Amino acid sequence: MRDINFDTLNPHQMKAVSYTSGPSVILAGAGSGKTRVLVYKVLYLITQKKIDPKSIIMITFTNKAAAEMKRRVDLADRGSLGFIGTFHSFCAFILRKYAGRLGYGPDFVIFDDDDQQTLLKQILKKVDADRMTLSYAAHLISAAKNQLIPPERFTHFFPDGKAVIVAEIYAEYQKKLKKNNAFDFDDLIMKVVELLRRDEELCSHLQDLYSHILIDEFQDTNYAQYTLVRLLAERKKNVTVVGDFSQGIYSWRGADIRNLEKFQEDFPESEVFYLEQNYRSTPDILDFANDIISKNSGHPILKLFTKQGKGEEIAIKELQNEEEESLFVVSEIERLQPEYKYKDIAVLYRINAQSRSLEEALLQYGIPYMLVGGTRFYERKEIKDILSYLRLVVNPENEVAKERIQKLGKRRWTEFVASFTQLRAEAEKKDSADIMEDIFDSTQYLSLYDTNDPDDYSRLENIKELKSVALSYPKLNEFLEQVALVESEYSEGEKQQKGKEGVRLMTLHQAKGLEFSAVFLIGVEEGILPHSRSINDYHQLEEERRLMYVGVTRAKERLYISHARRRFMFGRRMESSPSRFIANESEEW
Repeated sequence: MRDINFDTLNPHQMKAVSYTSGPSVILAGAGSGKTRVLVYKVLYLITQKKIDPKSIIMITFTNKAAAEMKRRVDLADRGSLGFIGTFHSFCAFILRKYAGRLGYGPDFVIFDDDDQQTLLKQILKKVDADRMTLSYAAHLISAAKNQLIPPERFTHFFPDGKAVIVAEIYAEYQKKLKKNNAFDFDDLIMKVVELLRRDEELCSHLQDLYSHILIDEFQDTNYAQYTLVRLLAERKKNVTVVGDFSQGIYSWRGADIRNLEKFQEDFPESEVFYLEQNYRSTPDILDFANDIISKNSGHPILKLFTKQGKGEEIAIKELQNEEEESLFVVSEIERLQPEYKYKDIAVLYRINAQSRSLEEALLQYGIPYMLVGGTRFYERKEIKDILSYLRLVVNPENEVAKERIQKLGKRRWTEFVASFTQLRAEAEKKDSADIMEDIFDSTQYLSLYDTNDPDDYSRLENIKELKSVALSYPKLNEFLEQVALVESEYSEGEKQQKGKEGVRLMTLHQAKGLEFSAVFLIGVEEGILPHSRSINDYHQLEEERRLMYVGVTRAKERLYISHARRRFMFGRRMESSPSRFIANESEEW
């Protein structure tokens, strides 16, 4: 093991590290060195308190974060910890040893999304599931598992009109999983909690075995994950949770920032430590971030500060439209060369559909880029589906397009064929966007997606953005030609960019945990950030503000914020106003 110098920690970090007996909460602001503190706490336990590494577990949310923790802990000849990894990998690790106590074999398989969809498709064919989309059923089943709700209690917690049918699907789905000796991703945590609640002997054994527990990003835990931590820690109580209320941005997938407060209620003897010194950003950026998040009143807020020099002023830019906004970003990226490498620059946006105009501008000017956690606009499934329909209208012999549509299911293919003659006849008379609407009407394609599912809602936003492009190219042939040109630029761009590090493009949600020298935050307008679906809900609006805060605190040295006066989006030209997050905000906006 390398030499460890605890003197490099600031006084607040050292207090959090050296507290080792009993529960503790570390409220760690953005860029305050929370990973460092977690790692140093593990090293302190081992070197100063002589705790057996095998009795320590560290749990986080992503494999990337887990790999970084493993690299930093680096115990060498002292062996390894009891566990370092994600919640799901920890639970898979436990189930490999003890799944037999739940009636599963040790060689169980874990179903991925494709496996899950295949199984649900089989079930949906057999139940009365009229107008029930696969994604809607999968979304609600996942939500139930994250709340530890079994099929027999489903209708008590989800009392909507389709709850009885979903409960039936859920019950059959669990039976088929068991028959296949399989767990899905959400089962991993739910089944370990079930195991610990059912088997007191095993629960006591694991509580003794793992005497020290450290949990990262605790504001992102859902009810199932929280319950797992509480069960493992309630005997020894040597548990440390690290989090920040202001970075809680995942409620749509079940995360609950109130778990940070609930932990202190369940472990009232908890010591609370505050890490507010930021080592990432300039004072101007932090002042701006603090001003944004201070408008939230539903949770505690850390006030970040830094000892760095002043740095560059924040640039807030109003543009005429989205094309001018994209050109502004491109020109500014070029101006920043060679001070910053492309990989040190990120462009962040609220919704995936915003990437389209930006991608085209970057391709046009030959600037390499990388979509982080996403797919290029014209390569997204829903976009390729619709383009295949349109290409068949122009050329019925397009075998690639035909094969793709046929894979969507017999009903959608037969309905398309039935309306094909009329679609072809009207293609010369109608605009591209109108033909697209006719296809939606005749095939019921949009019913594949459910607006209550966040992922589906994003796909529907992408479809609306494609319609925006179609409105700019009314003739269908011209529209498809324009798409083909962009697709060829994708291909050419890939050749030119091979081996190059590109500008990072990503949604604000995907940016969490990352940092960049220069950050562009685009489309900061009412209806986009905050999102239109959040404006009339106090809790969702506070989460949108946290999302803005996360975006701002990704920037180390330069921060650009842009908004447009008009935006051609979702198939229509809209007048836009600056987001309340950058205007003189008031709750009466």
